[in-house]
Amino acid sequence: MGHWLLAGYRREFWDDMIQSDVDLQPFNTMTIAAQAKYFCAASSLDDVREALVFAREHQLPILPLGGGSNIVLTGDYPGLALHLGLQGLEFETLDEGVRVRAAAGENWHQLVMRCVAMDRGGLENLALIPGNIGAAPIQNIGAYGVELKDSFEQLTAMEIASGELVTFSAADCRFGYRDSVFKGAAKDRYLICEVVLKLSNDWQPAVEYPALQQYFAERKQSQKGLTPSAIANAVIAIRNSKLPNPVEIPNTGSFFKNPLVSSTKYTALKLQYPDLVAFAAGDCWKLAAGWLIDKAGWRGFRRDGVGVHDRQALVLVNPGHRCGSEVVALANDIAADIQHKFGVVLEPEPRFYP
Repeated sequence: MGHWLLAGYRREFWDDMIQSDVDLQPFNTMTIAAQAKYFCAASSLDDVREALVFAREHQLPILPLGGGSNIVLTGDYPGLALHLGLQGLEFETLDEGVRVRAAAGENWHQLVMRCVAMDRGGLENLALIPGNIGAAPIQNIGAYGVELKDSFEQLTAMEIASGELVTFSAADCRFGYRDSVFKGAAKDRYLICEVVLKLSNDWQPAVEYPALQQYFAERKQSQKGLTPSAIANAVIAIRNSKLPNPVEIPNTGSFFKNPLVSSTKYTALKLQYPDLVAFAAGDCWKLAAGWLIDKAGWRGFRRDGVGVHDRQALVLVNPGHRCGSEVVALANDIAADIQHKFGVVLEPEPRFYP
């Protein structure tokens, strides 16, 4: 394509696809009102590339948007908000299991339930986690004893600086607890476009998590022969009993990570608080952040339209549709109080923009 034809194509694309001064309230589950200087809804890789060219030529930062469940908008965004609506699901049968290719814009929970309907295990503990597939590797999403990395094979991401596609293996992603290379060395360098998972024929139920143990015990349901569907239904019931639906009560799910502490710190806290909820994590202990916040008296707290959910202290809510700075101020006050009372640092799960 000649240079003048390419320039004309890009101007036409920009005129058609790039919007100015767009309200981002519909694109974040906290329903925070904030304007993006520019906005693009990308439904193809070509859309994404051309939007990145626009951002580079106008020297704009990029705000990637998917389901909007892992962000808190602290003010208007001065760059390009890029909504990744890439669609596509493929299931490939292998001798050892099933390979799942999922585009970044596909809904995570719907993918889980598709696999459950096929009686394929591996993702059922991650049912009802909000958001789209593209965000899942960034945080290495996890719940009820299972993490994304357990089924992860590879992903394809687009380099923001060049528009080139790059493949990341599990090792490349450097997965950790709610962590990956995309929150560290590769932060703000790539847009995840496709995720590939592998579900093994040798699947075994993962029901060691206390909430799942309690669920099946209360129903006198044997844990032998559990199906992916039975576990997914249990997870959905447990989550619905504790966590608010973002459509009904604006929230981002778990707001804080469960903090990791040394065995020495855990022992000291356990002596002081015998009812402390914690889980062994190698040489460390993972404390239940929700328990810490609840114990400190924050559960059900409200302040000017923002607050802490009355059934799960780990969830901050925004029923008053207040601005992001008020949500962050509450989060900071909670974190400061937890550090003062327990000597433990809480780290937010969602990312704050700008």
